[in-house]
Amino acid sequence: MLACSILRRISPSAKPFPVHCPASTSASASASPARGAQIASQYARRPRSFPLACPFSTRPRSQEQPREASALWTITFTLLALGGGAWLHDKYVNSTDHPPLHPSPAAPHIPSFLGVIDTLTTMPTEPAPGTVGTLTPEQEAKLQEFWVLTLKVFGVPLDALETEPANGKGNADAAPSSSAQDKKKSGKRRGWLWGRSNEDDDDTKSASSANGNTSSLASISITEGDDKHGQSKEFQRALVELQPEEIRTAFWNMVKHDNPDALLLRFLRARKWDVNKALIMLISTMRWRLQEVHVDDDIMANGEAKALKQASSSDAAEKKKGEDFLKQMRLGKSFLHGVDKLGRPICVVRVRLHRAAEQEAESLERFTVYTIETARLLLAPPVETATIIFDMTNFTVANMDYTPVKFMIKCFEANYPESLGTVLIHKAPWIFSSSSISIAITPNIIANPAIGIWSIIKGWLDPVVASKIHFTKNREDLEAFIPPSQIMKELEGDENWEYEYAEIQEGENTQMEDKETRDKLIAERQALAKEIQDITIEWIRASYMKETDAATAAKNKRNGLIEKLREQYWILDPYIRSRSLYDRLNILKGNGKIEFYPEAEKSREDEKKASSNAAAETTGAA
Repeated sequence: MLACSILRRISPSAKPFPVHCPASTSASASASPARGAQIASQYARRPRSFPLACPFSTRPRSQEQPREASALWTITFTLLALGGGAWLHDKYVNSTDHPPLHPSPAAPHIPSFLGVIDTLTTMPTEPAPGTVGTLTPEQEAKLQEFWVLTLKVFGVPLDALETEPANGKGNADAAPSSSAQDKKKSGKRRGWLWGRSNEDDDDTKSASSANGNTSSLASISITEGDDKHGQSKEFQRALVELQPEEIRTAFWNMVKHDNPDALLLRFLRARKWDVNKALIMLISTMRWRLQEVHVDDDIMANGEAKALKQASSSDAAEKKKGEDFLKQMRLGKSFLHGVDKLGRPICVVRVRLHRAAEQEAESLERFTVYTIETARLLLAPPVETATIIFDMTNFTVANMDYTPVKFMIKCFEANYPESLGTVLIHKAPWIFSSSSISIAITPNIIANPAIGIWSIIKGWLDPVVASKIHFTKNREDLEAFIPPSQIMKELEGDENWEYEYAEIQEGENTQMEDKETRDKLIAERQALAKEIQDITIEWIRASYMKETDAATAAKNKRNGLIEKLREQYWILDPYIRSRSLYDRLNILKGNGKIEFYPEAEKSREDEKKASSNAAAETTGAA
């Protein structure tokens, strides 16, 4: 501070140094800064024989001045050292008397996500790159290209996109293109519009019309080395075995309360924005949902209620299926509870409760899909992923079962891409992570017994998924991801909560018996979906033609329709989805409202009521 003041007094007309001059922090100056001020004052009163038009220039104005300029710099740096030393002494030695000049920035606020959250609005967290609302122009163009191919698979007419202006321009106001290079660019643009990945193809090889003809779509494939889960074959089967309308319906059923753009973007990001690969992944997922696991028409439609009914069946096989499913729920082998620091729903898997021979693989797979789909209902934009905690407390080799692990890996890599935020492997014993142990494995898995359990599993994982896995050993490690007040006591946290299964209540699914209302709401939803498809085509067309105003208007209208679709889902929900544990616990509150910690809210209300009663009693006694 002293040095800066002195420099200003020496050269009042000069521009100040571009450095920060800290404010004085002490009323009394030490001997060193006092002496510095005295020297500066004496120097300032000395007559000058040269103007200070360029006071900090090292070039002499005449042959008589270089030594004087040198003297100026010597005194200047001496004063800087003296004043700076005094300031440092005052800052660090006398810091108990004065607050720091530049306090370290406060830790970023971490929302607790307590109370009721509306999934139709937004969570108090920042959206990730490459998601709705954060797209670059290039990423938006990829999304539009993906929509074109997806709508072709759906059998939606794309006549508006087939029509080119008479002069072949992308913008009516643009100058006509005549060069061969411009024509080549125009050809590539048409290739983009129709989803061709090879920009060097001749224009004569353009894709066939979009009127339900899948011959051009069937030619899309990916190399075997890039097809870990055999989805290229599943894609081809879907085009042959399923009608376009079936695939379209399956897509809109999967959307649920989500934004359809957000759903497509998950597949695009998973395939590094390669549209053809993303299409293969999407359509094979639709086939998986429709033909293999029956997600919407069975698992979510019938839910826990079906398992309860099966458990009472006289058929031994059916009875076993029902009992197996309910056992997972009642044990709490895996459950959803709370959120992490980023608002991502947490799924806790208590590995010690699993024994491979105690349930059929089919029941466990059904339970896994049921849990994943239920977790999707707890996502509120811009949150798109979940956190999984594999609690390995008291884990032994007897708990290891590779079959469900491989199924879970396939689910997240092939059918629910970009749904994992982070995976915490908590308190893994040495027997799990060691690289040289003898392990027991299932008969259909051949592995070197010298390779550890984690080494085997890691070899199955996509590198992107593997990068999301973290090993935690204690509460402190978990606190890097979850606030301590939201870590349950079972994991050594502060939250006084224990898992307890709430049994199915009689009559909780009565609305599902109202087929008339259900069918009416489904028809409304399909009409909304068609409107979104139509305005999506207009948005793509206007964007392609560079009709800025039309594209903006279409985009705004489209966003409004998407919000209507999301709202409409929650009206339809009780007519098509069997109530779950999380409905009974009042976590899923209906109408798009969720509350991750209803017990905490109830405790606050009880405390408030008790305080109010105590105050009333005190007033009465007085």
